[in-house]
Amino acid sequence: MSTSDGRGHATAREAGLPARVEIYDTTLRDGSQLEGISLTVDDKLRIAEQLDWLGVHYIEAGWPGANPKDDELFRRAQSELHLETSELVAFGMTRRKKGKVDSDDTLAHLVGANTATVCIVGKCWDYHVLEALDTTLDEGVLMVSDSIAYLKDLNRQVHFDAEHFFDGYRSNPEFSLRVLEGAVQAGADCLVLCDTNGGSLPHDVEATVRAVVEYFGADVQVGVHLHDDTGCGVANALAGVRGGATQVQGTINGYGERTGNCNLTTIIPNLTLKMGIETLPPERMERLTPVAHHVAELVNMSLNPQAAYVGSSAFAHKAGLHVSAIIKRSDAYEHIPPDTVGNGTRFVMSELAGRSTIELKARELGLELDGPTISQVVDTLKHLEHEGYHFEVADASLELLMRRATGWEPEWFRVESFRVITDDASPTTSAGEAPDGVLTEATIKIFVGDNRSIATAEGNGPVNALDRALRTALAGRLPALDRLHVTDYKVRVLDTQHGTGAITRVLLDSTDGEETWTTIGVSQNIIEASWQALSDSIVYGLLRAEARG
Repeated sequence: MSTSDGRGHATAREAGLPARVEIYDTTLRDGSQLEGISLTVDDKLRIAEQLDWLGVHYIEAGWPGANPKDDELFRRAQSELHLETSELVAFGMTRRKKGKVDSDDTLAHLVGANTATVCIVGKCWDYHVLEALDTTLDEGVLMVSDSIAYLKDLNRQVHFDAEHFFDGYRSNPEFSLRVLEGAVQAGADCLVLCDTNGGSLPHDVEATVRAVVEYFGADVQVGVHLHDDTGCGVANALAGVRGGATQVQGTINGYGERTGNCNLTTIIPNLTLKMGIETLPPERMERLTPVAHHVAELVNMSLNPQAAYVGSSAFAHKAGLHVSAIIKRSDAYEHIPPDTVGNGTRFVMSELAGRSTIELKARELGLELDGPTISQVVDTLKHLEHEGYHFEVADASLELLMRRATGWEPEWFRVESFRVITDDASPTTSAGEAPDGVLTEATIKIFVGDNRSIATAEGNGPVNALDRALRTALAGRLPALDRLHVTDYKVRVLDTQHGTGAITRVLLDSTDGEETWTTIGVSQNIIEASWQALSDSIVYGLLRAEARG
């Protein structure tokens, strides 16, 4: 039986489980079908490089002949993609009904992709064969077996995606097994049972996979391809492996049509760390988190912070009681060591934070805080959170707050005052004509050392105008300022019942090209809140630049 080391690591495999499971990634095809994702060929090549670096066994790159983008991808992959651990796979479908394999366009494109491994999809549900294909069940079987035999004769490794297998098996198990028999007799290297509609549940998946594995015996490899329409994609994959599957198909971060596919960033550590089954090369497991975040950037979708194992909140601790326990034993509230999957422990500051949380955060920042200062920080933090601050999403502002509690003050500049004026640039426009726009002007007065500087600038709104005015006032004095840029600006009205007098929270995301950070401002005046966040952002960026030398 499987045992654990106390943090969830499997130290022995459960009897009957496979020793090794292949990871087949289909992010570039199935994943790209998620609403909102549109990958360029360059994006797909970069994602493939990340998947190879992670160490997955197969990378399904796309469907040659389906669109010009995938045709270009396979063409460029031959010269530009240098895979070290992964096998590139071209995807396609069986020959058309009553057609000839040697004159079938889809199979010709599949062969023309020049990959050693191909995957073809075929119908395994009698309902689809009879209604969607409008042909006989015998012809449905021949479409699969003829296509696989043709590809095997051309020395291709062939994975057969048994489409709608679980639905088909429930409806007519005899026919579904006939299709698989035809695939095996034709030489298929792996039978992949697909839950195409995503409606199956774990107990059904395990029982069905076990029945197929027992039917064909140990010489036939069985895999699973699960969708997440019931929220059970990962659970179904685990159930499939318990039933004897030795290949799991899925996508990074669970991307896929409708509600997504089986999430490989969850299934991989579950299989290896929890069930003791070999998946990735052991030394590459720690690459899981950076790859998940890198792919999220390439698809231009923020990674869910609550994502298991790889999310920024996966090992974040907010309650003071938890943090106090972690100081004594790091495994007290973490089911695995976060660095096993390339993640890390985070201590989140909030009104729930206690002295232990502040002590740990100070230690992390290299700050020495005595007892009274720690108490002061805790009290200030709780007071500000009550006013509307939200430091768990603004680590940069939190760090500045803690530094100032020690008596530290930034020396780069000191603000005397600022003023923002907004005018309608064209107040006399005729009826029906749109005005040229609203003009925003900001004036700022600062001291740099003993030197007083005044600067005025126009901008696209008050925040942009203030940013430009401050940069103008500091021109030439702080070269690091040129690398600091605001990347996102979020505003939230907190107490809407007060209408236009409500308190406003502003969050600014900023970067210097090497790091990113978030700062916060809260006020009844949106300009004041914006200035708090903006000034903290600039001070923090200068602090980081100074630390790097």
